[in-house]
Amino acid sequence: MARRGAAGGGDRKQRGAGRGGAPAGNVSEPVDGGLAELLPDRERRRAWTLTIDGAPQSHVDLDDPAYLSFEYQRRIGHIADLVAPAGQPLHVVHLGGGAFTLARYIAATRPRSTQQIIEVDAALVQLVRRELPLDPQARIRVRSTDARAGLGKIQDGWADLVIADVFSGARTPAHLTTTEFLAEVRRVLKPGGTYAANLADGPPLAHLRGQIATAATAFPELALAADPTVWRGRRFGNAVLLASDTAPEIAQLTRRVATDPHPGRVEHGRALADFTGGAAPVHDADARPSPPPPPNAFH
Repeated sequence: MARRGAAGGGDRKQRGAGRGGAPAGNVSEPVDGGLAELLPDRERRRAWTLTIDGAPQSHVDLDDPAYLSFEYQRRIGHIADLVAPAGQPLHVVHLGGGAFTLARYIAATRPRSTQQIIEVDAALVQLVRRELPLDPQARIRVRSTDARAGLGKIQDGWADLVIADVFSGARTPAHLTTTEFLAEVRRVLKPGGTYAANLADGPPLAHLRGQIATAATAFPELALAADPTVWRGRRFGNAVLLASDTAPEIAQLTRRVATDPHPGRVEHGRALADFTGGAAPVHDADARPSPPPPPNAFH
């Protein structure tokens, strides 16, 4: 969920075995945004969970990059599966890198895809590249810069899919929540392209409603996938927004999300408009970061 916390320090604690064999132990290292840790998955030989300042970021299985453990990443994976016929290569922009989980997934499921990862935390990029190396055959470029600044350097109409999963201190930065930001996303997308965003909110879900209203200013077709308890405003959690100028594969997305290990619900059309409840779009002039998670959100 979170991508970067407050700047942190400390010594590196222990090296693992990310480049070969079974995990030997945690890797702990300060990065630009806090203390990054790679925690070995005891059930998968070369799988790791990345956390920053204790907040889970990504799960990666180097032996099976098509395996997605985190529920929000599975939902974005479903969207990536449905934006084009199976196996067709895509041009994809990832805003926020984490452990490059979704880029690895698309490289595995859609060979010959061309992908760009934009991740502001250069030290985190170095850590992930070293401990969880990318397939050298994958067409994945990683740039260490601000997400919106990096997006501004991508040519018009390049991307089939733009994925946003950017957090700073467990909050989405304000400048990535606005109509002006989504105008840049729309510029970069091909006609018929898709935008997918990982959003986080809790009761009363004002941020989530505002983000739907903001996306509606740029895209005519919207859908949102979330856990039923998040929909009902009972807990803080993730919701995945899909936005496009063409009708999404709602029936297939709904079925996939409903049958996940952590089942969720997809809303679109009138039901989603009713949920939004007349919320106002967010602009650069009045933008705020997404709300912080409660203290027990990651326990």
